[in-house]
Amino acid sequence: MNNQNQVVSNPSKSNSITDDVLKRVNEMKKDDGFLLPKGYSAENALKSAYLVLQGVKDRNKRPALEVCTRPSIANTLLNMVIQGLSPAKTQCYFIVYGNELQMQRSYFGTVAVLKRLDSVKNITAQVVHEGDKFEIGSDENFQTVVKEFQPSIENQDKEIAYAFARIFKNDGTYVDTIMTKKEIDQSWAQTRQKNNKVQQNFSQEMAKRTVLNRAAKMFINTSDDSDLLTGAINDTTSNEYDDERRDVTPVEDEKQSTDELLEGFQKSQEAKAKGVSNNGNSNDGKEESNEEVADGQTELFNEGTIKPADEADS
Repeated sequence: MNNQNQVVSNPSKSNSITDDVLKRVNEMKKDDGFLLPKGYSAENALKSAYLVLQGVKDRNKRPALEVCTRPSIANTLLNMVIQGLSPAKTQCYFIVYGNELQMQRSYFGTVAVLKRLDSVKNITAQVVHEGDKFEIGSDENFQTVVKEFQPSIENQDKEIAYAFARIFKNDGTYVDTIMTKKEIDQSWAQTRQKNNKVQQNFSQEMAKRTVLNRAAKMFINTSDDSDLLTGAINDTTSNEYDDERRDVTPVEDEKQSTDELLEGFQKSQEAKAKGVSNNGNSNDGKEESNEEVADGQTELFNEGTIKPADEADS
């Protein structure tokens, strides 16, 4: 079997993957001058990831370590270490797409990676509700900036109107990124997890995460930091969107539906070939659009933390 398609059939063997990743990280530190964040332990982060992966499953409830290819697991773990992230700090979580393992950052994870950039001093993201005083303008370089923001507790339960992120730079300047609720909704519509309950039930935290991801992408692509770090950050951000690889693994109850549609299509084609008009094919207009849900890993967003599905009821 080609190594690119090799899956980890025995979960216990995945421990050797983390050992291989750690070995590669040490080689990068020695040969390429790769630097990890101060106080970050790649070994501890990989151990934490190994424990978390034991509970990650795909849409059909199959263990990720049995479904995913070895290269995809190794690349995901390496990406995690390059960005200085740890699942133990709820900075990232793992999702299965087809036979590939991918990682997505939490709000905390995006804040952490941005602070790794040489020019960044601090980051904040805020949500503006209907009724809050909010004014934007432009600076001397004609960049859009937030001129005034006065939130009110009376507006806390009102609809979200805008969200913005501010990245403070070490030179004393800052960069603002502003999104309207319509833009936020459009961004959510492009993600793989359509009609996500997390976005609906924890819209404030998810709106902050969305605008921060946009700010990160715009800021990172104009930074002078290493290509290794910026590439890893951008790869993780792109994992969430539909223009990348999608999960084509059929859900068990989708298989029968697909067979029925194919049978109906074949009957329709046979009828047309005989010159018979097909009135009221049993499948006409009945194809359901199956909502794309990754693996249940982001079923609950609680206190800024994405929880695994098996903890959703706790």
